[in-house]
Amino acid sequence: MPIISGIQQVGIGVTDAEAAWKWYRKFFGMNVPIFKDAATANLMTRYTSDKAEDRYAVLAMNMQGGGGFEIWQYTSRVPQKPDFMPKMGDYGIFAVKMKTRDVAATYAYFVENGAEVLGTPEKSPEGKLHFYVKDPYDNVFEIIESHSWFTKSKVLSGGVAGCVIGVSNIEEALPLYMQILGYDHMVYDRSGRFEDLQGVAGGNHTFRRVLLRNHQPRVGAFSKLLCDTELELVQVQDRPAKKLFENRNWGDLGFIHVCFDVRGMDKLRNKCALKGFPFTVDSSDSFDMGKAAGHFTYCEDPDGTLIEFVETHKIPIFEKLGLYLNIKNRKPEKPLPNWMLSMLSLNKVKD
Repeated sequence: MPIISGIQQVGIGVTDAEAAWKWYRKFFGMNVPIFKDAATANLMTRYTSDKAEDRYAVLAMNMQGGGGFEIWQYTSRVPQKPDFMPKMGDYGIFAVKMKTRDVAATYAYFVENGAEVLGTPEKSPEGKLHFYVKDPYDNVFEIIESHSWFTKSKVLSGGVAGCVIGVSNIEEALPLYMQILGYDHMVYDRSGRFEDLQGVAGGNHTFRRVLLRNHQPRVGAFSKLLCDTELELVQVQDRPAKKLFENRNWGDLGFIHVCFDVRGMDKLRNKCALKGFPFTVDSSDSFDMGKAAGHFTYCEDPDGTLIEFVETHKIPIFEKLGLYLNIKNRKPEKPLPNWMLSMLSLNKVKD
């Protein structure tokens, strides 16, 4: 069976990757770069209007644990924003979940430092306090409480803890998210109007909300660092919804994909095809992104939301000294030791 260790990163299309990264360091502690790379996205022409576009990308992590951000900027064209106001329930990744140990303290920090918070902390259908915030580029993040961490620091926020994904039909989407991605535990399935959504665009409508987590702990090389994650599927029931990337390209402004760290890509390819979610992009063997290398693929959910899979082969531990971590020949299910993962923090950027 293929192994999915968790959310490796969420791709975020921005106009200025370095400026966005600085904001993400301040508010989300994304201060450890895994790679910084400028190249041409030759394999993504299916999603870039049949033209290979140049881009600059930074993959940054928070060493307290959770997924990272792939901060992605076109350098060959001007990235496009949607021609409408994205609303909760529109198809695609509407919000990225970021974890914290203290929701109230994190809310206060965001307010004190001038971030655009959307309403006040409210209880979710699970009864847990959370709130939403918007970055300077109109991307929405949900701040949630978590008890799954890799390390502890003074930074209030951890890394990516999941996504809020708008779908047209939850029943049609569940096979991908539950059976392939392994979010096999349905925490809640609620329908109606929700007080905790009133602060976000379109939050006053009627929704069906399904929160998914995995029953068993994730395994694999990076499972300890990536920690526990969750996905919330949202189906709006009383208005027509739009695709967030309708008439736009992958890499344009917004959340362009959610990426999962995997081992056993060939087995995963077969599984996705059997379930009706075939790979649409496949790097076939090993790609290079600067000093990192691996095998990446994409599939789509029923509404075209892009799911990326990356099988990491090599990453830099401390590039200045030529230290690299080779994953390819390790036992697939075995987590890397904490001390080895912690060495990534040697690349930490201090503002």
